[in-house]
Amino acid sequence: MTDLNIPTDNRNLDLLSLGALVHRLDPGVIPFRKARSFDIHVSGGEYNVAANLSDAFGLRTAIATAMVKYPIGELVQARVREMGVTPYYKWFDHDGVRGPNIATVYSDRGQGVRPPVVFYNRSNEAAALLKRGDFDWPKIFAAGVRWFHSGGIFASLSQTTADVIIEGMQAAKAAGAVTSFDLNYRAKLWASVGGAERGVQVIKKIVGNVDALVGNEEDLQKGLGIPGLDVDSTKSKLDPDTFFGLIDRVVQQHPNVKLVATTLREVHSTNRHDWAAVLWLNGKRYVSPTAQLDVIDRIGGGDGFASGLFYGLLSGRPPEEALKLGWAHGALLTTFPGDTTMANLAEVEAFAKGGSARVQR
Repeated sequence: MTDLNIPTDNRNLDLLSLGALVHRLDPGVIPFRKARSFDIHVSGGEYNVAANLSDAFGLRTAIATAMVKYPIGELVQARVREMGVTPYYKWFDHDGVRGPNIATVYSDRGQGVRPPVVFYNRSNEAAALLKRGDFDWPKIFAAGVRWFHSGGIFASLSQTTADVIIEGMQAAKAAGAVTSFDLNYRAKLWASVGGAERGVQVIKKIVGNVDALVGNEEDLQKGLGIPGLDVDSTKSKLDPDTFFGLIDRVVQQHPNVKLVATTLREVHSTNRHDWAAVLWLNGKRYVSPTAQLDVIDRIGGGDGFASGLFYGLLSGRPPEEALKLGWAHGALLTTFPGDTTMANLAEVEAFAKGGSARVQR
């Protein structure tokens, strides 16, 4: 049990996410400029958490998002249904030429010494048009929601999306749900809507409504304007002190925050990472084991961590066990192509308990 006061009564949804859906075009290890074919992954930082919790962990989840009436929208809707996520859509009509659109993410996975490359087309994105009043929060929360989640990428899409997050979080708090926010600070996105200073102002306003915060030391420094510690560049990226050192400053500014968590990653090559995670909960510190990962696709690993951690807490596991479930699920997610999970609960629990990669017969 934790002091997050997670509702334990029978509610319609275990988790509701608010954010943008995107489709990612993935040519695998081929650089995009040389690509002739690609896979299509449906994704979104907030959606990934809901999809993972539904598909791998069997929880009841939903996504509040924008949806466009055109063929890409139909493709995205089908993938959302496949993952078992209940949609609450604000509908937009496509004009046949310019949109509004569901954003496109372009990526290649890299290989060895060649890093992954990710770039975007978020022009005239439907999710950026969302504003206060687009969702009937009292009706959505009337059936019961245990946990409400959103993130910094959605907050940075326009001048109005942060207001939608705050509106949703206030409704969630009124309904007794836990609120969480993944900082996911993206300087390029904030530059398009007022720059770094506005980013800090907006994120601080959102975090004033948050119980649980996900983000690494860079997210905390740039997203919340927290002065960072002087970290020696030779110091291991897996040293939890570089993260825990910022927490006191975060909770001094935001005493409402009860949980802060992140992954720790030492990148030796595109396909070889050391992987760990840390959790600060109500003043207590927890550190995961460290695993050596052979990575197929690193995108979505952080969302995989968050969803496993949230599952552990929602299911009443002790904090150290919840952290290991998040660490294990995030690790497993890097072994699959795409942004969302292909793991199941038994696999996650086995790895969290120290399972190996020996053949299963």
